Amino acid sequence: MKDNETGKRTKNGRNAAGSRAEARRATEDAILKAAETVFAEAGFGGATMQLIADMAGLPKANLHYYFETKEALYRRVVERIFNIWLEAADVFDAAAGPAEGIGAYIDAKMEISRRHPNGSKVWASEVMHGAPVIQDYLETTLSEWTEGRATIIRRWIAEGKMADVDPRHLLYMLWATTQHYADFSHQIETLNGGKPLTDAQWDAAKASVKGIVLRGIGVSET
Repeated sequence: MKDNETGKRTKNGRNAAGSRAEARRATEDAILKAAETVFAEAGFGGATMQLIADMAGLPKANLHYYFETKEALYRRVVERIFNIWLEAADVFDAAAGPAEGIGAYIDAKMEISRRHPNGSKVWASEVMHGAPVIQDYLETTLSEWTEGRATIIRRWIAEGKMADVDPRHLLYMLWATTQHYADFSHQIETLNGGKPLTDAQWDAAKASVKGIVLRGIGVSET
């Protein structure tokens, strides 16, 4: 009997701990989404912790419990979109060639622009202002990632799988094109009759971008 009671207490304790962890993750996610929106609209200088707390529907004190300073929250927002982009680039490492690697990368990056437009806008604004908060990311993680993908592209070129292009300029073009759908979403919606792109239009956009890029580097689409 005691063993059963102990087991129940342990199980209940684990359930309670799990529920608290889930609640914490949910609250943190709500804060990050609110912060993305506020930073995208007001910039780092114009954003305040009160505005972010209001957007998240939380007391300001609760916000400070998760993130002590505005800069800490801002860096977390930037980290999140950057890590999402890095995960999207994993296709490069396992791809047999540029059709698979670059094609899948374009799909992933455009989907991120669709689902995380504010994160992309925060990143773009930060970089356009000289990256005063995240310069260390550019000099370390981004630099290392870029060189790693450039090495893969050079290998594909050496194997005769694609045209001889400058890997860095190809990557810059991929970033500019895919992130345009997030950073200039208002312009795209305006040109689309004032409406967001439908699922079918997103699929068509992905196919168009892939076709243009792959043909431009001498690759047949898979």
